[in-house]
Amino acid sequence: MTAPYACQPEDSRGRHWPERMSTFRSPWQRDRDRIIHSSAFRRLKHKTQVFVEHEGDYYRTRLTHTIEVAQVARTIAGVLGLNADLAETVALAHDLGHPPFGHTGEDALAALMAPYGGFDHNAQALRIVTRLERHYADFDGLNLTWESLEGIAKHNGPVTGPLPYALAEVNAEWDLELATNASAEAQVAAVADDVAYNHHDLHDGLRAGLFTEKDLAELPVVGEAFAEVDRLHPGLEPMRRRHEALRRVFGVMVEDVIAVARNRLAGLQPQSAQEIRDMEGPIIRFSKPLYQNLKAIKLFLFQRMYRAPSVVTERRRVTEMLNGLFPLFMNDPAKMPEHWQRAAQAAGDETGRARVVLDYVAGMTDRFAIQEAERLLDRG
Repeated sequence: MTAPYACQPEDSRGRHWPERMSTFRSPWQRDRDRIIHSSAFRRLKHKTQVFVEHEGDYYRTRLTHTIEVAQVARTIAGVLGLNADLAETVALAHDLGHPPFGHTGEDALAALMAPYGGFDHNAQALRIVTRLERHYADFDGLNLTWESLEGIAKHNGPVTGPLPYALAEVNAEWDLELATNASAEAQVAAVADDVAYNHHDLHDGLRAGLFTEKDLAELPVVGEAFAEVDRLHPGLEPMRRRHEALRRVFGVMVEDVIAVARNRLAGLQPQSAQEIRDMEGPIIRFSKPLYQNLKAIKLFLFQRMYRAPSVVTERRRVTEMLNGLFPLFMNDPAKMPEHWQRAAQAAGDETGRARVVLDYVAGMTDRFAIQEAERLLDRG
């Protein structure tokens, strides 16, 4: 039984291209399934979260991260009486627009695209699900419901100011009401993203040897978790100790979000999904004390992981690859596959051509981008 402030399938604003209802699935179950079966979703398997994909089989990729986010989103949504299918759908789609090489790739492409309307991975995810996936007879994209598109666009909050061109194009065709909050379900997906990466980046950084458990003892939440494990399980084998401590950190974050949301929902008593959208701020968020503690953890990760010397070296290397591939394809579209060549030729002006090249490069997996750089760029 969902709560009155949950998004209800029967109240969905539908799809841009009308379709018959599915016999067995709700609109958001259908959206979820289309995302899972998309080409962009499959490519997440070989896109980096923090480390480049080939560095090891144990580190998270965009795909494993996305699955973890979806699991957390379903859990929180279910406890709060929200529509778990919609929360899962937004979670599964939230990283579809990420280019190869994680945030390093996004930074490089944003700089390259600055003269042509910029680059933003959330906007690119919308471009993928509305235009670039081309499998259906009756439309380009996946023809997702309004609620799913809204969630992709606004799960991190209202979108104000100049819009990335990819988002502006979608919004011009179908008003996503960008100045308001997203649904509670999309807000859950956004918080689930924070929960997942805060947890797994600690795991991956330890596995990579960028810091130690002793370093983490000084951090809020994490230090307490290790101390509790040592009290309950003295002498525990190191890998089990690590797992036991970090799963407690995971639990603290999830339980905090649920407690805050329950308290705010009880106080505000929203009676519809639209009331959630029209509120001053998000209904789903961390408590202020935990938010401050997570800021300390993120600062630690930034200093010791995201800007670790080995990671910085990789950042430079892959940035050089993208800085080489993008102008190469701009100047010689024939170096791209045939259907991308045709799209570049049909684009008309330089901006249009740049956006085609961006779509091609952003869609690459890490390994394919590396292969293409080795094949096409002069490394001598």
